[in-house]
Amino acid sequence: MKISKRRHLISLSDMSDDEMAQLVKCGLWYAQNGTAAKKPLSGLLIGIYFLKTSTRTRTSFSSAALRLGAQIISYGSSDLQENTGETMEDTGRVLSRMLDGIVMRTAGCESRLRTFASFNSMSVVNAMTANEHPTQALADLTTMVQHFGDFKGLRVLYLGEGNNTAAALALSLPRFAGTELYFCTPRGYGIPAETMEAARQYAKKHGTNVTEQHDLKNLPGEFDVIYTTRWETTGTSKSDPHWKDIFKPFKVTQSLIDRYPSAIFMHDLPAHREEEVDASVLDGNRSIAFTQAENKMHSACAVLEWCLKPGSI
Repeated sequence: MKISKRRHLISLSDMSDDEMAQLVKCGLWYAQNGTAAKKPLSGLLIGIYFLKTSTRTRTSFSSAALRLGAQIISYGSSDLQENTGETMEDTGRVLSRMLDGIVMRTAGCESRLRTFASFNSMSVVNAMTANEHPTQALADLTTMVQHFGDFKGLRVLYLGEGNNTAAALALSLPRFAGTELYFCTPRGYGIPAETMEAARQYAKKHGTNVTEQHDLKNLPGEFDVIYTTRWETTGTSKSDPHWKDIFKPFKVTQSLIDRYPSAIFMHDLPAHREEEVDASVLDGNRSIAFTQAENKMHSACAVLEWCLKPGSI
């Protein structure tokens, strides 16, 4: 039986400022240097457990684990005995005796991850819950530093639903000095109040700015990043049959991006062209969305090394 205690990444709010900065720095290192130089996870076994569909996150963590020398076991939504009545506590207890780490995308809140993490001999990584997508934010931060060099003076405009990607951005970017983060979300589809309060506390501590409004009026005249996401997060639906009419003003159009000629465009993907973003924007020369997607793998390398090899970064 393994007895080593490992780190977990369940919520960005669990992390210190220094730890977050270390992960971004490490993600950038992997983006610049690749994985040929070291195999820190040799001999380790990682579970990849996804209850919802995924292209980028599942592939990034599977690829990262293999590139860093680990082996993986993949589980689908119907593979474990929880489907026949086994408790999540018993499932977690068993897996923690056989795996060194597990990367999980759940269908709901983070309670299942917290339960699995309670055994402490198996690292648990949140690959997206209904409330937060922490590894997406780390990839986003890595991408911004890669493009701009640092965070000083960085101004980010996020348009669209206050979903788990937006929540993770709110819990991370305001912790880097000199940043400004503006959320423009449809009324009734904003950032959860507790998340915004946490973001404001980070902003107060670090002298940064985070703002949410429900229209595009009175925005600053310059931004460095225009960011959007798909309007319906994986596995969710909206009760209002006319919700798309509410979202239309928040589309990233070519005319909007042209208002900010120095801004780049980011999107966490998958994208629905001509819904949340014009195809000309997503496929244009100022879009770095696919570099952002690639950086999910480099950031995943950083997360796995940080969780499974404490002290190595």
